[in-house]
Amino acid sequence: MSVYDRLQSLGITLPPVATPAAAYVPFVRSGSLVFLSGHIAKRDGQPWVGQLGLTMTTAEGQAAARAVAVDLLGTLQAACRDAGTSLDGVRRIVKVLSLVNSTPSYTEQHLVTNGCSELLVQVFGPAVGAHARSAFGVAQLPLGACVEIELIAELG
Repeated sequence: MSVYDRLQSLGITLPPVATPAAAYVPFVRSGSLVFLSGHIAKRDGQPWVGQLGLTMTTAEGQAAARAVAVDLLGTLQAACRDAGTSLDGVRRIVKVLSLVNSTPSYTEQHLVTNGCSELLVQVFGPAVGAHARSAFGVAQLPLGACVEIELIAELG
């Protein structure tokens, strides 16, 4: 099953690449690796604002991380097109780095990040989608977003 078939079966339509809100580019390719800039969680086109352990539950954070994964896939698709391939040409999701806006006592950042990681495995399958990962709790994120995630992928 192709990546696009899996996306369709999950009811996911990929968004276009968002215009950067500061002085950076959405992705950079170096050799076969593509580095995607951090994407903040959005809901209804606006920053998904909240702090885990104060105004949001872990389940809500997982939903936000999943939403970030969908946006990351849209950017990865653009990076693939730029490289003359498609999402089916992704050889491996190499690394995910997740920043979770959370209180000092909140300790479930890894569970929040599962919202992204699990979707990547669903879309690419375990051989391509399973990845190395870091999940950090931070005091604040741009625009008050609850989650920001960046991604590194290898193209075939």
